[in-house]
Amino acid sequence: MSTISRSIPRTDSPQKSAGRANYLDDMRIAGALHARLLLSTRPRARILRVETPALPDGYVTVDHSDIPGTNAVRMINDGWPLFPVDMVEYVGQPILLIAGPDVAVIDELLAAVTVEYEDLTPVFGIDGAETVEDPECFVDYHLEYHLEGAPGPTDQPSGDLAFTITETFDTGAQEHIYLEPQAMAAWCEGHRITVTGSIQCPYYVHKALVTVLGWDADRIRVVQATTGGAFGGKEDFPSVLAGYVALAAHKTGQPVKLVLDRGQDIEISTKRHPSRITLASSVGRSGLAQSTCADIRIDGGAFEGLSSTVLQRAMFNASGVYRIPEISVQGQAYRTNIVPYGAFRGFGSPQAFFASEMHMCHLARKHGEDPLSFKRRHLVRQGDRTITGGTLRDPVKMEEMIDSVLTQSEYNRKRPEYERATGITRRGIGVSLFNHGCGFTGSGERDIIKARVKLRGHADGKVEVLCSNVEMGQGAETTLRKIVAETLGVPIGNVVFQNPDTDQVPDSGPTVASRTVMVVGGLLHTAALKLKDATSPGPGQPVEVEANYQQPAEIEWDQSTFTGDAYPAFSWGVNIIEIELDLLTYAIRPLTVWASFDIGTAIDERIVIGQIHGGIAQGIGYGTTELLEVRDGAFQQRTMTDYVIPGSLDTPEIHVNLVSNPYHGGPFGAKGVGEIPLTGPPPALGDAVECALGVEIHQIPLTPEYLERIVRTQGGAQ
Repeated sequence: MSTISRSIPRTDSPQKSAGRANYLDDMRIAGALHARLLLSTRPRARILRVETPALPDGYVTVDHSDIPGTNAVRMINDGWPLFPVDMVEYVGQPILLIAGPDVAVIDELLAAVTVEYEDLTPVFGIDGAETVEDPECFVDYHLEYHLEGAPGPTDQPSGDLAFTITETFDTGAQEHIYLEPQAMAAWCEGHRITVTGSIQCPYYVHKALVTVLGWDADRIRVVQATTGGAFGGKEDFPSVLAGYVALAAHKTGQPVKLVLDRGQDIEISTKRHPSRITLASSVGRSGLAQSTCADIRIDGGAFEGLSSTVLQRAMFNASGVYRIPEISVQGQAYRTNIVPYGAFRGFGSPQAFFASEMHMCHLARKHGEDPLSFKRRHLVRQGDRTITGGTLRDPVKMEEMIDSVLTQSEYNRKRPEYERATGITRRGIGVSLFNHGCGFTGSGERDIIKARVKLRGHADGKVEVLCSNVEMGQGAETTLRKIVAETLGVPIGNVVFQNPDTDQVPDSGPTVASRTVMVVGGLLHTAALKLKDATSPGPGQPVEVEANYQQPAEIEWDQSTFTGDAYPAFSWGVNIIEIELDLLTYAIRPLTVWASFDIGTAIDERIVIGQIHGGIAQGIGYGTTELLEVRDGAFQQRTMTDYVIPGSLDTPEIHVNLVSNPYHGGPFGAKGVGEIPLTGPPPALGDAVECALGVEIHQIPLTPEYLERIVRTQGGAQ
């Protein structure tokens, strides 16, 4: 094991385990008002009239008329209004807020508000969009790739085509269920405003406030409060809540806090995009896939948000980890009248890999071959081209990873045994192979983020880490401190990391996209090397050094054509999952997971394994129990009682194997680990169910109702 990989106690553990960490709702802000939101009850309607009751002294309403800047939530574009002017686009869209000293009084006032609507025809979900003659799309992309040197379908010998399969896969929405609901506060100090809250991306919030307030950037300060989980759900939505509290604080001149309860958080915050993916593939008589045509459609919700980039990542994973000579991918993000969908761990990859992995299983069975054997014959190798024409420059160790979990799980013995089994209780075992591109898609790091970090060395030997990346439960504080300490050769206690404050730290980019360790950690490693050689400007004065992101020279990308290296490096994964399935209840019980990952070098092995365990549990939930149903535009599951995530008794035994494969562009060889663990469980579970029941799986979550229906209609489980 590398020295850097040896685990140490997490540096944020003492405060959190002792209950001393201050989350937003714990903060006692003198004179603070509470804010509550009035939400639309209509999925799509014109607002004809809003009538508010007379407000007691000390209470105030805030709506679109109070916005001094632009009525837009700044993301990729400005199409998401902070408050509606004359139209609501989804159930739960905030129309106004009321702020005041007493929450009970605010709730009474909100109940007395009258909104007169003129209802319009809504569009719900992908099904609804596909019934409209000309559905509205945020984006419509097309990608084609021919593997250089490989024969395309028209180049195959006459009569070589054995069969084609066309099939469609559906994936549902997923709620983040972070431990701490969304929360934000703001207060004014002179001509400036400070906003603090539970956030992943301080500078995203900062830029959003510049847009809404119409102020110069130096008048706005954003400070991350201790954050209790995020999983992508605090990448985009905090920019919305920050706008609300900032406007209220600006209007009242008093501090304002807005803390969502769990039900409201589920009702109005962003979710994972539902998808519908159609794959059509041809296979030659040799058993090699010749071509794949993919049609990827995602539900973007009412406003675009991050849908275009989620769709891009899904498209770039349409062929999975396999060599397919001819590939065509069409992608659309539909506009519907549902809560806007947004970032979630994996960011389009889990949807794409579920479809591609299940499709490969079905191609294999049609060819009369074991799915894993078929997949192995198609695996990409070092030097191969990617779906976008990039190059896999680094070693691909998937064969080694597969062999390790095959041996541990006894897959080759169990698979045929379980396929032949009968009885009311069945077992199944399934495999998934997958990867994840680390960092922003395409030229995002170079052209959009342009990350900067600083280190400040003091005469007493302390070194401050100055970056905007946040600790949100994933271990970033410990990991980044370890990188700096190891590079400088100093005790980790000498390295100081505090919650980012935009007044104090440069913009090193958001805490997303499996980039924190590889990209930002790499910059801190570079800065630490500079600090070693730096000299103090004067006696007792601190030494400050800076590092800026530079795109690796070999990485080329054309955003207009989606060609080149979409990612500088990939993490790789293999999952084998064994399940038990009851044919009376059709409940799935995951028994054991064997997981092998190549994430370069683990900076702290215990933190990495913790991320893998958590991601696998979250992926199991996504694949089995986490159902979000929409009725008349509203989510039906609004509590943790009816939105079921895996608990400790539902989480199987997990065995993790880390394969060492250092990446030259990461600190000490590290790549990303945050997102990839969630991707593997859904298709591995699907394959295991197919093994147990003798059916074909085409959707997740694998609810008992769905399994009973396909057994009845497909004639499985004899």
